[in-house]
Parts: sequence; structure tokens; C-alpha cells
Amino acid sequence: MDFNDSPDEAAYRAQVREWLAAHAPKQALDPTDMEGGGSMAASKAWQAKKAAAGYAQITWPQAWGGPGGTPIQQVIFSQEEAKYPIPPNPFQIGLGMCIPTVMTFADEETKKRFVGPALRGEEIWCQLFSEPSGGSDVAAARTRAVRDGDDWIISGQKVWTTGAQFSDFGIVITRTNPDAPKHKGLTMFWVDMKDPGIEVRPIHQMSGGSGFNEVFFTDVRVKDSQRLGAVDDGWRVSLVTLMNERLAVGGATGAQWTQFLEAARALPGLDGAPAIKDQALREKLADWYVQAEGLKHTRNRTLTALSRGETPGPESSIGKIVSAVQMQELAHTAVEMLDQYGIIDDPDLAPLKGAFHASWLMAPGLRIAGGPDEILKNIIAERVLGLPGDIRVDKDVPFKDMPTGR
Repeated sequence: MDFNDSPDEAAYRAQVREWLAAHAPKQALDPTDMEGGGSMAASKAWQAKKAAAGYAQITWPQAWGGPGGTPIQQVIFSQEEAKYPIPPNPFQIGLGMCIPTVMTFADEETKKRFVGPALRGEEIWCQLFSEPSGGSDVAAARTRAVRDGDDWIISGQKVWTTGAQFSDFGIVITRTNPDAPKHKGLTMFWVDMKDPGIEVRPIHQMSGGSGFNEVFFTDVRVKDSQRLGAVDDGWRVSLVTLMNERLAVGGATGAQWTQFLEAARALPGLDGAPAIKDQALREKLADWYVQAEGLKHTRNRTLTALSRGETPGPESSIGKIVSAVQMQELAHTAVEMLDQYGIIDDPDLAPLKGAFHASWLMAPGLRIAGGPDEILKNIIAERVLGLPGDIRVDKDVPFKDMPTGR
């Protein structure tokens, strides 16, 4: 692995740094308004500014508003952008998952209508896949789409839809042929989230936020021109979305082991000495350090492949399953280390402005988003290690004949 920029990469990094120094925000937003109108306005303004300069989607071709850059250029920009207090990114799902699906399967008129506005941050998209009865099995979707002349009527329910409450459009996977096996009777559509019959109900999370939603479809009429891909071929279409989702979700964020170390040096332990003197705590810190270094060098393998113009290997599947678990364990240990002060999550009073509390409450959701631990382990086992796949007794059973719970 070569951790150094090539001459071309170094020149591009210098260009990006110069642009960010001149245009990136210098002051963070008010944390009390992270879900408010001020945050959304700032996010849209920053997205529009990046799009105008060619930094919104660096790898997209010029025909769709990108500069036709390389993956390593996108990585370099993301690394440099992360050094600034940029606003939240509500466009990640749309640009990372939904719009690539539209670009792959929609007709030219639809592409021209949606790609540019999404790139400039004028419109936001959500992904409507998960259902209450399906769990992590996307192919078990029960939301129905029934043909009615040149239209389709969609009825059903989706859940855990991120950003649905402020999205303008979405892509939805539906059941169009219950007589076919579950993977062969699905069809994908794009929908206007403001259409009659679509109701969004935010889910109140234990972190205090409401980023996830339930979405109900009651006789929602969509045109056949809103179909993405062929009828009953929605599973193949959804695989494009899911492949992009693995890349868009990435690793977990939140308080890291370095912040834990800082707090352990400052906080007293049970005997009054700094908590860092506790041997058991030091062993956990060592484990987190080793994990973090392993993830860093795994990412470096990916960056090296991108820099050489190669396709990254299966190591990209590892990041989230390790980092999300570490985030939860680290945050739990940190709150315990704070003892009675662990119940204080006021950013003005809690150590590190409540970063550990936020991570603790966010981590369970991140272990589900983009595929839960069990799904990712199956992917690594079957597609990375080459182990035999799970036995699927429902593979050739018509969906309507599949047994359901009582």
C-alpha cells in the first residue's frame, strides 16, 4: 500500500484546499437547529455551491453535471471537506442511492427532469424499501402495485425511511406479481412524496431526533412512465440501489477512541486516580486502537486501489460492521466511566459536549442502517470468504403461498 498522494493527486488536493478555504463555512450551525429550517437552508446552499464548482458528485460524467473525475478525487475532496464545519447532508441517500438507480433504469426525459435538481440540492429523495413484516428481507415486500390501465395503484406501508419527512421524491419497491417467487414478482417506481394517499409519520427516537419515518400508501396512483426497469424485474433494479447503499452508508461516526482517551485522562476512577490508570479500561482502549488502525489500513487498501484506477476488493464490506459495533461499545463504556455524571447529556455540562451520549443513542440505529450485522456477516461469509450460502426453502415458492406468522 502507498499512503502518499501521487503528483496528480497532490495537485488536486491543493486545488481542493484552496477552493474550500475560500468557500467552505467557518462556523458550525447551532446544534439546537440541526433538524430545523436554518439547517436545511444551509445544507441546500452548500450543495448548490459545490455543484456550481463541480464538487457535488465528482465521479459523475459531464453530461449529468459532474466533472467526470476519478473515485480517488472524490475521496480527496471528502477528506478535505471534513475539516470544515459543513452543514448536514440530507442529499446522501438521493445522490448515493436513488439518483444512480434513476440514471440506470429511467428514460431520458425522467433523467433530465431529476438528475440536475438533485445534484444542485433543489430536491431531496428517500428510499422506500423496508416494511414492518419484512425485516431485513427486502424481497419480502408486501406493498402492492396493481395495474389500472396506463397507471398503477400502490397500497401498503414502509418503515424506517430516512428523511421521508422532508423528501420531495422517493423510489419504492412493490409487489406486482404474488404468483411468482418473492424475488421475481417485484417492480420499482419513483413517486412524488406529496402525492395524495402518501402519509409520512416520523418515528420518535430515543436520541430525541426523528430521522426515521413510517410511510403509508393508500391507493396512490402513479403512471407507468414512473416505473424503473421492467415489470416484475424490481429485484435486479433494487440490487443497484443496495450496492450503492453499502458505499453511501459507509462506517459509523461519533466519538472515537481518541476522545475516550482524552476523557479517561481527565476523569477520576474509583480510587480517585485518573480513570486511565485502570488496567481493564486500558485493555479496552488497546482493543479499540487496534480495531481503528485495522480499519484505517483497510480503507488505505481501498484508496490505493482507487488511486491506481482499480476496482476495490471485498474489504469495503468490513468497515460498517466493525465501526458501528465499536462505536456502541465505546460509548457504553464511556457513559459508565462517567458514573453519576453519565445521566447528564446537556452539551453545556456533559464531558465533550455530550458526544458519548449521542453516540450511545445513535449506535443501535447505525447497526441496522445499510444492513444489520447479521446481513453483513452473511455477505462477508458468502461473497468474501466463499462459504456455502444459507439454505433457502422459499426460493421457488410463489409469494402468495409463503407461510406467514400468526
